[in-house]
Amino acid sequence: MSYKVIKLAFKERACGPLGFGEALGVQTLLQGAGIFIWPLAICSLLAVFLVVERALALRVSRVAPEAVLKSVLNGNLDQVGAADGESVAGRLVQRWKDGASGEVLKAWTRNELVRLHRGLHLLDSIVAAAPLLGLLGTVTGLATLFPEQGLPDSQTLTRGVGLALSTTMIGLCIAIPALVGANWLGRRLEILSSRLDVLVEALEAHRR
Repeated sequence: MSYKVIKLAFKERACGPLGFGEALGVQTLLQGAGIFIWPLAICSLLAVFLVVERALALRVSRVAPEAVLKSVLNGNLDQVGAADGESVAGRLVQRWKDGASGEVLKAWTRNELVRLHRGLHLLDSIVAAAPLLGLLGTVTGLATLFPEQGLPDSQTLTRGVGLALSTTMIGLCIAIPALVGANWLGRRLEILSSRLDVLVEALEAHRR
């Protein structure tokens, strides 16, 4: 019996080469999501934008260039010019040259780190909200399956459940890549923060 069902599914092109049926196709998923496709689409676009924008903003050349760190560690602070002020490390060196030291310099460093974290809280919110939106769409879809009188037939019930679950699938497809991106950006921030800590300690050592 199972063999006949599988054979019939392939015959009707219900299964593609990867094992996903037309019921799991993009068009069917979008239809199954209903009105919830709009907030899910906004989450998806926003997640992509935040990951790309933060990845560009957290480049080593934009935060702590190797040339600036080497100049500070080697004591060649005169080699750090105005052109290096476009990076976070360059701005901290300029603050140090202007007389900032101790807690004042560390406060400027914390301010720069807060700027580097900009937008990451939104990415974390998307990671949490996308599956919940999918779950809400699923519950809403299941609630609409049952009429006021009686129960739907088995075919309608099966089709409705499959369509309702599409919102959860879309939500997870958004949340999982966003979670990977958020973890990668968080690790990158830790590395850059450690480089800035080394820079500040080196500047303080020169002040002594």
